[in-house]
Amino acid sequence: MTIANEIWIAAALLQREGRNDFSVGEVVDRILREPLDEYRPGLQVHASNHCVASKAPNPAVHRFLHETGRGRRRLFRTGDDYHPNRRRGRTHPSADELPEKYRYLVEWYEKEYDRSMSGGSGGIPPASAGTPSTSGVKGRSLLRFFGSMSVQDAQNMTAAIQSCERVDPREW
Repeated sequence: MTIANEIWIAAALLQREGRNDFSVGEVVDRILREPLDEYRPGLQVHASNHCVASKAPNPAVHRFLHETGRGRRRLFRTGDDYHPNRRRGRTHPSADELPEKYRYLVEWYEKEYDRSMSGGSGGIPPASAGTPSTSGVKGRSLLRFFGSMSVQDAQNMTAAIQSCERVDPREW
């Protein structure tokens, strides 16, 4: 079994426990509690980076996890932001890739957790599903929003932004 699939199983099990999110360490610990495999060095980096939808792919393009905060994860849902280069990445493994004991998790994910899932095979969404994050988006693609706000509203928003107090990162 791939490390990415182990990560997804562990995250799905944690999610089914009613958790909103969990730490990367909790995902790794859950893998070690399950009879999936022995510890492999790639577990941490997969849960931290390779399976996280919003991160640049390096090399994997999976969208198994969504980053809710620094070091915090949950299962990816259709509609979550993702890095544009992960557009075709899978959101979950197919049931036949998993040990029989865990195959029910795929059905739970598709029918209950990710209600808006279109039902595409292997978790590969249609090209229109989800929302790529705005990092790396060309301005031309944002032109579709031009004219959706009045000039007065845009001026009010600009004034509000300029009047906001700036935070000094050195204070943190």
